Amino acid sequence: MEKYRLRKIPPKKYLPELPDLERTLLYHRGVKDEEEAERFFDVCYERDLHDPFLLAGMDKAVSRILKAMNKGEKIAIFGDFDADGLCASVCWKDFFSRAGYDNVTFYIPHRHDEGFGVSEDALSGLKEDGATLVITVDCGIADAKVLNGAKKQGLDVIVTDHHEPINGLPSVVAVIDPKRGDCSYPNRNLSGAGVAFKVIQGVLSRKRFGIPEGHEKWLLDLVGIATISDSVPLIGENRVLTRYGLLVLRKSPRVGIMKLCRKLNLSQRNITEDDVGFMIAPRLNAASRMGDIKDAFTLLSTFDEAEAEEAVRGLERVNNERKGVVASLVREIKSNSSVLVDHDVVVAGNPNWRPSLLGLVANSLAQEYSKPVFLWGRDGSQVIKGSCRSCGGVDLLALMGSTEESTFDQYGGHQFAGGFSVHFESVHTLREELNVAYAKNGVSVTEAPGEIDAMLSLDDVTNPLYERVERFSPFGVENPKPVFKFKNVLIKRMRTFGKKSEHLELVFEDKKGGEVRAIGFFMTAKGLDRKPEEGTRADLIATVEKSYFGGRVELRLRIVDVV
Repeated sequence: MEKYRLRKIPPKKYLPELPDLERTLLYHRGVKDEEEAERFFDVCYERDLHDPFLLAGMDKAVSRILKAMNKGEKIAIFGDFDADGLCASVCWKDFFSRAGYDNVTFYIPHRHDEGFGVSEDALSGLKEDGATLVITVDCGIADAKVLNGAKKQGLDVIVTDHHEPINGLPSVVAVIDPKRGDCSYPNRNLSGAGVAFKVIQGVLSRKRFGIPEGHEKWLLDLVGIATISDSVPLIGENRVLTRYGLLVLRKSPRVGIMKLCRKLNLSQRNITEDDVGFMIAPRLNAASRMGDIKDAFTLLSTFDEAEAEEAVRGLERVNNERKGVVASLVREIKSNSSVLVDHDVVVAGNPNWRPSLLGLVANSLAQEYSKPVFLWGRDGSQVIKGSCRSCGGVDLLALMGSTEESTFDQYGGHQFAGGFSVHFESVHTLREELNVAYAKNGVSVTEAPGEIDAMLSLDDVTNPLYERVERFSPFGVENPKPVFKFKNVLIKRMRTFGKKSEHLELVFEDKKGGEVRAIGFFMTAKGLDRKPEEGTRADLIATVEKSYFGGRVELRLRIVDVV
C-alpha cells in the first residue's frame, strides 16, 4: 500500500471562486457552502459561541453559585492536576478575584499519592476547612460513589467535567458535562477549562459583580492553553475559543507567561498552537508528573514578579528532572535487550517506577522498536498502574480485550494509547498473557495512507503561501496542518542539532539556486521512510511554518517524511 496519497480534488462546482488549495482544504474539513466558508475564515466570538444555558444543569449550577456568593459561603474549587485542570482552576481564581470574592479555596490532588478524581479524604478536609460548596473542574464525573455521600457531610457539589459519564451521573446539585446523555449542547468536545469558562459565562449573564461586559475574554488565554493541551477537536466552538485564546495569550498580562516566554526564547506576540503544545503545556504537565503542582498553578495565577520568576525556575527544574527520569527509564529497559527483542509485545515494570511518567517512556520505545509497549509501576496507594503505546500497527484496546478476563482490573484509552491497572499477582504473567493474545487473535491495524493536500515546488514556499495556510489555523485534532509534497527536490545539506543531536535539518535548493530549510524536531534520518543523503534527490513531505525563535523570523518547512 502507498504510504501517502493526494487528497481527492473537490467537484468543479464546489466553491469555484476560490483557489484550488483553499477549495481542497475546506472540502476535506466538511465545509459545505460559501456561507460556511465565510464563517470558517471570519471567526466571530459573539456569533460563534453557544449559549451556556444549553448545557444541561447550567441553571441549577449558576443559581447555587450565586446563592453561595450572596451568602458569603466558602467555595472550594477541586481541580485536576493536568494542564487542562490547572487552567480551569485558574479561570475560577481569576473570576472570583475580579468579582471581589475571597472566601474561596483551591484543592488539586497529588498525582502520585492521591491519583485522579475526588476522594472521601479530600472532601472531608475541605469540609473541615469550612467549605459548603465544592465545584469540581475537569474531574468528578467518574466519582459518583464518593460524591453521592457528600451531602451527608454537609457539602453541596457541582460537577463540571468533559469526560464520559461511564458510571452514571453523581447525585449532586448539578452536573455540567457536554457528554452526558441528556445534554443537547452543540459542542460535545469542550475541554475541562472550556466547561469552566461556560459556567463562568453563565454566572456573569445573571450578575456582573462590577466586571465590565466582555471582560471575561481575558480568561481565554487559559482556555486556549487547555484546549490545545488536551487534544480535543479544534473545530466549531473549540476553534473559536482557541483562535481567541491565542489572540489573548499574545498580549496576556500574566507575568508568569511573559517570563516563561522569555526563558524559552518564545515571541509572546507571535505565539502559536505549536508553542503551547510543545513548550508551555509540557512544563505545566511536568509539575504534576514529578509531584509538585504549586509552581504551575503560581505561574498561571500570580501577578507578582518575584513569584513568577521563582515559578519559572521551578518549572524548568522539574521539567529537566522529568526528562532525566524518562531517559533513565528508557536506558534501564534497553539494558535488558531480551525484553525488547524476544517478544512481539514489550512488557516491563518495576514497583518503584512512577506511573505518571510511563506513557512518555512507552511512546519512546514503541517508536524506536515498532512494537506495542506496556509499562507498569506503583502509585502512592500501592496500586499497580501502567501505560501502553502502539507503534501504530496494533490496536491496544483490542489487544487488552483479547486477554483472559482476569488479566486487567481496568483498562481504557484508544487504539494507539491507553492506561491500565492490574492485581499485583497478575502482573507477573502480564507479558505472557499479552504475547499469547497477540499471537492468537491478530489485533493489527491497517494504517491508512497519509494525506497530502497539494503538490508544490520549493519556489512556492513564500510568505503569501504561509498567509493562505495560516487562515486555516489554529491547527490540531480534526483540523490538521496542511501537508504538501515536494517532488524530486535536491538535498543540498543535512545535519543534526540539539544537545543530543536529536533534531534533523535538511537544506534544499530551489530552481533559482536559493535555499529552503526544513526542520524535524526529535527526528533522525533513521526514522524516515527513506534515509536522506546530501547531493541526492528525494520527495519531501512537509508543512509550512514561520519561526520567531530568538527574535529571528524565518519561513521554513517542517519535515513529515522523506520518501
